[in-house]
Amino acid sequence: MNQPTQWIDLRSDTVTRPTPEMRRAMAEAEVGDDVYGEDPTVNRLEARAAEILGKEAGLFVPTGSMGNTIAVKLHTTHGQEVICEARSHVMNYELAMMAWFSGCLARPIPTPDGILRWTDIRKEYRPLHAHFAPTGLIELENTHNIAGGVVTPKEVIDEICDEAHNLGLKVHLDGARIFNAATYLGISAAELCAKADTVMFCLSKGLGAPVGSLLVGTREDMARARLYRKRLGGGMRQAGVLAAPGLIALERMPQRLAEDHANARLLAEGLARVRGISIDPAKVQTNILVFDVSATGLESFEISRRLKERGVLANGISPSLMRMVTHFDVDRAGCERALEAMEQAVRY
Repeated sequence: MNQPTQWIDLRSDTVTRPTPEMRRAMAEAEVGDDVYGEDPTVNRLEARAAEILGKEAGLFVPTGSMGNTIAVKLHTTHGQEVICEARSHVMNYELAMMAWFSGCLARPIPTPDGILRWTDIRKEYRPLHAHFAPTGLIELENTHNIAGGVVTPKEVIDEICDEAHNLGLKVHLDGARIFNAATYLGISAAELCAKADTVMFCLSKGLGAPVGSLLVGTREDMARARLYRKRLGGGMRQAGVLAAPGLIALERMPQRLAEDHANARLLAEGLARVRGISIDPAKVQTNILVFDVSATGLESFEISRRLKERGVLANGISPSLMRMVTHFDVDRAGCERALEAMEQAVRY
């Protein structure tokens, strides 16, 4: 079968390409040496990110994984545990950096819906004791990637933060897609993460920038975070060429995320009608769909191969589960074509 000339790429929202406006901004960016704190575009991005998230200061980092790694290091000491949801990104997809860099052990808590609640956390909290590692940090993920883009409500986050702070614990929010969560809830990102001590969010996912994430928190924490970024090799020089499209992503792109959510629901409704695929469209909240293909009689990886033959890219995350992620490079028509390809892929 001939390869298509144009792919419908639903593997992730990380595959988005910068807009023409972003490319122009990159070419025209005012730059300086960011390690010296002299890149004016980076400085504007960090200040604006902190303002939008309601925090004192921000730090521009190359990746979300680096932002999460730095945050864990900020709030813990060697030999502690980090409470997180069992399917969380920091637990499963960051190469055990909390152990490798911070000397901490994950304390994963499985939940049916991907949402950690204080009642779950309280059972696993460990104070200083002679026989087990004490809890050092609580880590939340919003939206939750592998749970299908599910959103943790503000009141749940607020309760966790209040109770954690009463115990002297900090809370880090992996908000890689925090603007998707805020869009779904109809509130600002600042309101949603107001009580979290640090927040990481990505520019290069639904917001469409080519590179970069932000870590935000107190000025003191971000000053220390800059040193950890350097230790991880993340000190950048004339990084304004990357920060410039990030500013556009931050200012312009959150307003269009509802379109991605609508396309995800369209996909979910169509997939629910395909023989052998199990998904509840009512549970699709944002731009991520995770669905069961086991009843098709095919493993997800075989379905991925067949979809690719038909111009659609989508990944299996286990033999029985697949994930699709909508974004601004795939419109409604592209989603409809993807559904046609899926119907063909599972037909024989």
